[in-house]
Amino acid sequence: MPSASASRKSQEKPRDIMDAAEDYAKERYGVSSMIQSQEKPDRVLVRVSDLTVQKADEVVWVRARVHTSRAKGKQCFLVLRQQQFNVQALVAVGDHASKQMVKFAANINKESIVDVEGVVRKVNQKIGSCTQQDVELHVQKIYVISSAEPRLPLQLDDAVRPEVEGEEEGRATVNQDTRLDNRIIDLRTSTSQAVFRLQSGICHLFRENLINKGFVEIQTPKIISAASEGGANVFTVSYFKNNAYLAQSPQLYKQMCICADFEKVFCIGPVFRAEDSNTHRHLTEFVGMDIEMVFNYHYHEVVEEIADTLVQIFKGLQERFQTEIQMVNKQFPCEPFKFLEPTLRLEYCEALAMLREAGIEMGDEEDLSTPNEKLLGRLVKEKYDTDFYILDKYPLAVRPFYTMPDPRNPVSNLILNNLSWGYLYLSPCQLYNGNNDFHSNLQF
Repeated sequence: MPSASASRKSQEKPRDIMDAAEDYAKERYGVSSMIQSQEKPDRVLVRVSDLTVQKADEVVWVRARVHTSRAKGKQCFLVLRQQQFNVQALVAVGDHASKQMVKFAANINKESIVDVEGVVRKVNQKIGSCTQQDVELHVQKIYVISSAEPRLPLQLDDAVRPEVEGEEEGRATVNQDTRLDNRIIDLRTSTSQAVFRLQSGICHLFRENLINKGFVEIQTPKIISAASEGGANVFTVSYFKNNAYLAQSPQLYKQMCICADFEKVFCIGPVFRAEDSNTHRHLTEFVGMDIEMVFNYHYHEVVEEIADTLVQIFKGLQERFQTEIQMVNKQFPCEPFKFLEPTLRLEYCEALAMLREAGIEMGDEEDLSTPNEKLLGRLVKEKYDTDFYILDKYPLAVRPFYTMPDPRNPVSNLILNNLSWGYLYLSPCQLYNGNNDFHSNLQF
């Protein structure tokens, strides 16, 4: 007499066979074999960002990652993500999808890459959780191209959650160590995607604006034979049988080009400084965006050029990268950046007066401390409603020896800082030319 377990197995086997026979969609889903460049199909993949109401009722192919999945009865909702954009997809039992296909879709691991064929449908109610809020994809075929591990070291939803929201609601967030240990996954978040595109946009706008103004882009050496700025903050590297140094600045090369009659040059490249500090103002490596140019009569010609360049970058970011700005703002909320045209220009003595009026005691030739710089930014915002301004005529005592003094005020020099909420952008200045006044300021 057969055992109970054997009887149960005999009953399950016909049911499995029956289910397989009823799976009329078995050719419409599954795990694809590894792509080995054996053939190049005519299939056109549509970008998730292009899935709008203009494509309503069109059949499209999309390759994306499975961000989330949620099964409910005879249907499964997927959120498909491609870079910083995502769209809702629906797999529902019907002419094109069997219940086995719905189950398969629901069990796809998060972060797996899939190819999906579906019909773009306009929705009656906006899908607030997706970037493509006006449409969803009704899935007809789905194939796994690359399957992710079932357990990931971090969840992307946790990685984009604002810290304040996590603290107030007791929800999980991701700390910096976990992010850096799993950087590939962290870079997939919408915030990281947006930040890198904003960085790229800033460089593009900087380059575009300056080239349109007749500037020449140059590339300068980064491994040099001697320290370029004093030598105290320099990285030493082995250069065959000798020592070399990582460039702290392209300054000398820019000045060589100006003396060689290039007139206007700029460069974008890495800068290395051996700053043993934990502040965000002292970085060991960063990307520098440098300008050097001649002027005819007054260094304010350079000031105006720089101010206009920065304003054009601000405007370009607002006009071309609003989507990315909003994505960053979701995780790191902040007020919209404000600036004036023309840019507000204050002299150092005016800034001192504002600080003293706010109760800060400072000498006429004293440099701005970081707290006072931030306070000045707040005072300027309150008075002039701008986050960006120029501070002109810095005290001579706190600037390098090679900056030219103001002929009308010997304790000031022809240098300015471009500031935004107390954070330094750049410090253009008029340098000495080849006369003897320069040598009189050297101290041996």
